[in-house]
Amino acid sequence: MKQIFMMVAGVLLIASCNQFSGDSKQLQAENDSLKLQLAKNESELNEMLGILNSVESDIQSIREAENYLNVEKDAELSSSKRDQIKANMTMVVETIKKNKQQLSELQDKLNKSNVRSSALQKTIDRITNDLNEKSELLVKLQGDLGKKDEQIRQMSEQVVALNTDVQILEETNTSQNDLINRQDKTLNTIYYCFGTKKELSEQLILTGGGLFSKSKTLQEGFNQEYFISADKRKLSSIPLFSKKAKMYTNHPENSYRLIKDSEGEITLEIENQEDFWSLSKYLVIEVN
Repeated sequence: MKQIFMMVAGVLLIASCNQFSGDSKQLQAENDSLKLQLAKNESELNEMLGILNSVESDIQSIREAENYLNVEKDAELSSSKRDQIKANMTMVVETIKKNKQQLSELQDKLNKSNVRSSALQKTIDRITNDLNEKSELLVKLQGDLGKKDEQIRQMSEQVVALNTDVQILEETNTSQNDLINRQDKTLNTIYYCFGTKKELSEQLILTGGGLFSKSKTLQEGFNQEYFISADKRKLSSIPLFSKKAKMYTNHPENSYRLIKDSEGEITLEIENQEDFWSLSKYLVIEVN
């Protein structure tokens, strides 16, 4: 009987040891699984925090760039300032686009992971809202810059139009000045000649004349090229290189004098140009 009891006790003891050994292995396996899960969760959390740090660093860069993005309504933008604003806007647009993509991937990782953190979710929501606000601000700034560019374009067109008007005015003034100069020259151009009666007759400047008739001057067909042209305002004297002179054209007597030099040769002195040429633009003098 005693032997039977000992055998039964031995069997129970062996069974108990086997059960304890199985439970211990299961607990060890569960412990190892928890450690692996914790390591995985820690790795995922570190990865997500790294993305958040990168995004927040980019947002700080955006905040710094905002100082150079403001477009004052009444300020005149230089070409370099406008180019700098556009370059900063391009940088901000690309940064916001990249950050939104990162946050989208981060939200997807958080949803699929075993990490449950309300603080992390709030941070993601806050940064997402911040990026949306930056996007709206950027749209407004782009609109302001577009208006400024339109103002510059309109001003450029006005400058071009003004330059065109100025050029037209200058051309018109030049044309008018040329016309005035031509008219002035025409109004003040006079013609004079002197020669012997024979010379003047050969040029048909003097025609007719005889015992009972006076010679006529400047009849049709006279030689215009025989005359010397001059500006009446600048002509004050005409040396005739002769001791005798006879004037055939009509000129007021009190507007000129015939003066003889020491050798007796005559010079016509015009004392009042306007009066002298008031009756005729031609002067014909016969000399001997």
